[in-house]
Amino acid sequence: MRVVITGAGGLIGTALTRSLRGDGHEVVRLVRRAPVADDEARWDPERGEVDRAGLLGADAVVHLAGAGVGDRRWTASYKRLIRDSRVYGTATLAQALASLEVPPRVLLSASGISYYGDTGSQAVDETAPSGDGFLASVCRDWEAAAEPARRAGVRTVFTRTGLVVSGDGGAWGRRLMPLFRAGLGGRVGHGRQYWSCVSLHDHVAALRHLLDRPELDGPVNVTGPNPVTNQEVTAVMGRVLRRPTLFTAPAPALRLALGDFAEELLASTRVLPSRLLASGFTFAHPTTEDAVRAAAASRS
Repeated sequence: MRVVITGAGGLIGTALTRSLRGDGHEVVRLVRRAPVADDEARWDPERGEVDRAGLLGADAVVHLAGAGVGDRRWTASYKRLIRDSRVYGTATLAQALASLEVPPRVLLSASGISYYGDTGSQAVDETAPSGDGFLASVCRDWEAAAEPARRAGVRTVFTRTGLVVSGDGGAWGRRLMPLFRAGLGGRVGHGRQYWSCVSLHDHVAALRHLLDRPELDGPVNVTGPNPVTNQEVTAVMGRVLRRPTLFTAPAPALRLALGDFAEELLASTRVLPSRLLASGFTFAHPTTEDAVRAAAASRS
């Protein structure tokens, strides 16, 4: 199988590329710079340009590119970058795929569980409507931008991703894990908000699963089946890493440090992967503790 991946240099893209190549599949990476390897092709989402030669013969496309949500303090300009990098990138790719004489069979287009907004203690799945807030609106526009590919007959799946638990990178590996290892971790705000987590291993396995399930299209939640509160996540981190968890990040301090992004950390998103489970997918790390233990072991 020939698979084209955007965002292949990120945490998920790197792991997916390794997994696919390990099973003998061909991977083409779309990059924003001049290609320096045979497996690279250039694209420029801001200009709406894609090297079509890189797309020819593709069986599948996995679109993961987008500015990191938690990489910087949210200013008006960075919020614009978060939206534009997702919407313009998806539109550019979808239009390029639609223009091919023989488009790929499937497009997995990343999205997020922020689509549902703040759900409080209520568990939701793919049947739930979109919620309120900046990231919810971004997710709606992000998914809508893939419409040209869907109209062209490409099976289009929106992978609404939760918090990816990894010791190798991403927000969890770069920020949470070092803090807790240093004994400086603790709950965020009041800690009663739900965090829907998924291990990196299970995320990649879910993407592989979705590539091979022609009956699945539209939204699919890529989260673990047992979401827990931030307070429970904090307890798990302390237990697994054997560190105290006495510190707390108060809401006012988060708002000062992170801007509007603080509201997303304080929001509760209790999301269930109903369609994944119904399709026969099995989680290797079904609980947050399983996921954290796997992440900790990867860094030991």
